[in-house]
Amino acid sequence: MKGLKDIKAVYFLGAGGIGMSALVRYFLKQGMFVAGYDRTPSELTSRLIEEGAVLHFEENTELIPEICRNPSETLVIYTPAIPADHKEWAMFRDNGFTIKKRAEVLGLITKDKLGICAAGTHGKTTTSTMTAHLLKQSHVDCNAFLGGISKNYKSNLILADNSDLVVIEADEYDRSFLHLEPYVAAITSADPDHLDIYGNKENYLEAFAQFTEKIRKDGYLIIHEGLEVVPRTKEGVRTFTYGRESGDFHAERVRIGNGTIIFDYVSPWQRISDIELGVPVSINIENGIASMAMAEICGATAEELKNGMKSFAGADRRFDFHIKEDNLVLLSDYAHHPDEVKACARSIKELYSDKKVTVLFQPHLYSRTADFYKEFAESLSLFDKVILVEIYPAREKPMPGVTSKLIYDCLAESVEKKMCSRADVLKIVEEEKDNIEVLVSLGAGDIENDVPEMKKILIGKRC
Repeated sequence: MKGLKDIKAVYFLGAGGIGMSALVRYFLKQGMFVAGYDRTPSELTSRLIEEGAVLHFEENTELIPEICRNPSETLVIYTPAIPADHKEWAMFRDNGFTIKKRAEVLGLITKDKLGICAAGTHGKTTTSTMTAHLLKQSHVDCNAFLGGISKNYKSNLILADNSDLVVIEADEYDRSFLHLEPYVAAITSADPDHLDIYGNKENYLEAFAQFTEKIRKDGYLIIHEGLEVVPRTKEGVRTFTYGRESGDFHAERVRIGNGTIIFDYVSPWQRISDIELGVPVSINIENGIASMAMAEICGATAEELKNGMKSFAGADRRFDFHIKEDNLVLLSDYAHHPDEVKACARSIKELYSDKKVTVLFQPHLYSRTADFYKEFAESLSLFDKVILVEIYPAREKPMPGVTSKLIYDCLAESVEKKMCSRADVLKIVEEEKDNIEVLVSLGAGDIENDVPEMKKILIGKRC
């Protein structure tokens, strides 16, 4: 196989992942035959099937369509979450198929375009989704491969007819973002994560430094103030800082109240007064500054930036409100790193300072829990009540001695706390419903699947 132009079929191992599914949609739009495997069906896989993908949920080589069995015309794309002994992956490896990681393919697709890339331990999904919306609703336009479903566009893939700009969520896991060559890159945060891959903090920070080396020599780096990343950009790359209160791009006159957040945006070239956040949580002030900085560099006007920020509806599972009433709130968030949990807690407590905030937290990965259980406990202790669900393993096997109780035992004494099996989540919500004012479903695992039922239970308590 010489390149993407030679393929007739694309087969995905892990088709239902949020990053993978954007590529599923891309190849469907290109008129390719698209098929694949995922471990479990979901709302997202149902949508992909409706859009034309041929998917199955059983590890079985006999279910691979005949058109995907020609090595010279089939591209196989896999996610690192697929285990090495997976039968279908083994079949493709043993028979000479071209097999690439999602990030490699994304790099190939976007190589000849102007990449607008948001990277960071946390904040990258909202920042990339927000940047895509700012550009899409402006005269500039853009394409986008996102790590979350944009509520404005009901998809994680956005395509344009006449734009060379492509917004990309640059994922640091497995050093994936090193396959990209950004024109504009933002680094939102660099708190150590994925230590099962990187081993230590120094290696993690080194990967971000290598990411800055990938920026085109006519490009831009927008980096949050105070990060330990030491950029190594090419000569010619313009570097700017940003932050909530200081930096080349920053906010002034921040006003929070009555369910709104309004501030003035200050850049090296202009000041835009009275920016209103469409998703009014305080962490989106910083996400918004980074997004406006990238969109401004790409040519969006002041009026377009202002309109886009107000009309931004958010991304699924990022401060996603399911009930938002005076006396009852239910929201879900993807936070799965201690600093993300802390930012979520602070934003919610700021919005609802007079209410009791209960969190249902499902830790994601045994390795992350082992590395950061004390930090998770510290962040979760900012909530009023913590209900800890058992660990979501994702790609990992259990680790001896590593359970949610590690976090539970380190929670502050002032916090109400309870342990919960995954099977009993809805039962616990039913038992607690009369005491709930604000409930947060938190984590990157499958607890999100129960949110619709949580909503029914909580609304039912008023009947």
